Amino acid sequence: MLITLGSTESRIRTGAVYIVVSLVSSILFLAAIAMIYGAVGTVNMAQVAERVAQLPQETQLVLHLMLLIAFGIKAAIFPVSFWLPDSYPTAPAPVTAVFAGLLTKVGVYALIRTETQLFASSDVNTLLLVVALATMVVGVLGAVAQAELKRILSFTLVSHVGYMIFGLAIATEDAIGATVYYIVHHIVVQTTLFLAVGLIERKAGSTSILRVSGLMKAAPVLAVLYFVPAINLGGLPPFSGFIGKVALFEAAAGVGTPLMIVLIFGGILTSLLTLYALMRAWNLAFWREDDGVAENDGRIEYLGNAPAADDQGETREIPAIMTYATAGMVAVTVALTVFAGPLYALCDRIGAGLLQPVTLEQIDEGAP
Repeated sequence: MLITLGSTESRIRTGAVYIVVSLVSSILFLAAIAMIYGAVGTVNMAQVAERVAQLPQETQLVLHLMLLIAFGIKAAIFPVSFWLPDSYPTAPAPVTAVFAGLLTKVGVYALIRTETQLFASSDVNTLLLVVALATMVVGVLGAVAQAELKRILSFTLVSHVGYMIFGLAIATEDAIGATVYYIVHHIVVQTTLFLAVGLIERKAGSTSILRVSGLMKAAPVLAVLYFVPAINLGGLPPFSGFIGKVALFEAAAGVGTPLMIVLIFGGILTSLLTLYALMRAWNLAFWREDDGVAENDGRIEYLGNAPAADDQGETREIPAIMTYATAGMVAVTVALTVFAGPLYALCDRIGAGLLQPVTLEQIDEGAP
């Protein structure tokens, strides 16, 4: 319903796709629950974790992979991330901001609970590492090829989910703690960027970097509101994006396998390309002079065939509440850096707790 607000053709179309994808993933999830219940006779997570280890390895693997696919669709990991880049850009900016910040993280949360509590004895970490690398690289390459700001952010959203799967696949306390921290960081920063792009859309009448230009003079405050979360997502120090990525890389280096080293280099490449895509957009939209020839600019001519590159609407006044909300979120992104020490310590404790799930004895003693 939120995607289709306004009832334009593109929103109705993407809303229909979203419904189909949600139904498919929900059917897989419910089928997996039914199979788990049939195999172990319960859906209590502590009891499932205890009994599933007694099943044949082949049965464990089938149940495990069904849940991974269902939650992977929700989390938009490669190769089941195809639905996200077309769904999010068509929705209104506030709706997209909420979707980008929260919905895919629900899938990631479910994956964390699945891997750390239900199937600790069924190891698919190598598969998850490969999926994480593909998600990071394919997502960020998609972002580099886009000319529309919402689509750029949608593809970076996919690529940065790869960091979370990376941390989950490392499967150490440090890695899970770093993953939790990165989830918090990404919720706040990605939401802020989509809110900032919503302001750009109202001010310039477009979110295409082929058309938007001269905003540094026209809206200097907006330039700051976009720039701060953009460099944060790109992983520049000392921001929270840098802290989260370094923590993930340190956890991977602690394991030290060749595949982990490949993932570290893949994560660094993804971070650099994210920064390139976001800063290219900032340079063209804010620094480029508003000379009326933006769409003929040779520096970006290769983006002329990118999807939705030529959309143009009416400029509208930016409500003060939208500016204040975005500025408040920017302040929260800075707070993630200022208070990174205690927040990261909390995430570390959460990571350690996730790898020590509740037992049946604790449930009998009154644990929820």
